Amino acid sequence: MYDFANSGYTTVVLTAVFNAYFVATVAGNAPWATFAWTVALGVSYAIVMAAGPLLGAWADAHGAKKRALAATTAACVAGTALLAGAGPGDVAWAVAFIVVSNVAYSLGENLNAAFLTELARPAAVGKVSGWGWSLGYFGGIASLGLCLAWVLTAPARGSTAAQSVPGAMLITAGMFALASLVTFALLRERAVPLPPSARQSHPLARLARTAREAMAYRDLLAVFACGTFYQAGVATVIALAAIYAEQVMGFETKDTILLILAVNVTAAIGAFGFGYAQDRIGKVRALRITLYAWIVMVTVAYFGTTQAVFWIAANLAGLAMGSSQSAGRALVAYFSPPERSGEFFGLWGVATRLASILGPVTYGAVTWATGGNHRLAILVTGAFFVVAIAFLARVDERRGHAAATSPGSP
Repeated sequence: MYDFANSGYTTVVLTAVFNAYFVATVAGNAPWATFAWTVALGVSYAIVMAAGPLLGAWADAHGAKKRALAATTAACVAGTALLAGAGPGDVAWAVAFIVVSNVAYSLGENLNAAFLTELARPAAVGKVSGWGWSLGYFGGIASLGLCLAWVLTAPARGSTAAQSVPGAMLITAGMFALASLVTFALLRERAVPLPPSARQSHPLARLARTAREAMAYRDLLAVFACGTFYQAGVATVIALAAIYAEQVMGFETKDTILLILAVNVTAAIGAFGFGYAQDRIGKVRALRITLYAWIVMVTVAYFGTTQAVFWIAANLAGLAMGSSQSAGRALVAYFSPPERSGEFFGLWGVATRLASILGPVTYGAVTWATGGNHRLAILVTGAFFVVAIAFLARVDERRGHAAATSPGSP
């Protein structure tokens, strides 16, 4: 249910609505607008890279993942609601609350994922992760559907689609707050706090210990490296799909929202179906298949010249996105000792947030350097998936799981 609750933020704010609104309305389609958006995201992810592992290790020590999740949720809801105050020219306001809301969202995503080792048997982490991602996409559909209704009724209120975006931010914040109440009402904190004497300087000490023992988890390290590159590509698509659709393919706001709604359906199908496939054919093999699907998607998007072809590319992205996101989370859970899940998912957050800087900022820099050549930028994005496949080839699934479960392991 938390996947359901928080997905509206990424779908509406980062993927379908506010990103394009920022470029076209807040920044007035300035030449630096796309780059400014990607830098704002990059700053937020840099903060998460520093704070995520520390927060995860602290939550492990205090048995407080649920409390930490509640705090990050409240911060993200408030930051999203405050984005409603961003109008034409309010670049500083928009950037400030994109940073606040995205930092809180990302830290919460790490904490949410850390519960996976408590809630699923090792042999079933793929399908349980898939259930979450799949339900999450329907949460994104629900939030985006309400926003679409708000946008489409703008003329009846004497407004325009662009002028209705602030209201969409309030809808998104409200949906996140209400849907997350289910999690906080029903989820039980199973982690046992360490004795008070063992908590002193615990986060830094725990991370230092992990650094010393890194080679014992070499397969997990390879997954982190793989994730850094393939998530760079995924993050680029999430952050810039609406901008690409409107700037290159000529989509209007309502067309973009309809496209993202459809993509969320295909992503849910991909996450749900591949969740079962991961446990059956192996998590590494399943992830490799999704990475090849991403390369196909980038190729179709690069060569596509009509909106119909872009619809095909976007739905290929949906299938690949749902399955790759679910597979990555499941593989990290499979390779993580349960008592250190908060810390290890915090480190996974470092990899994915580094990716979220690397991918979109690379895309933004290419468009800026080439005078707005989005096609070349999407082609460069495809290279991230190629590199990810090379790192994935170094992962031994059995050895990685043994390192997390062996009594003699660190």
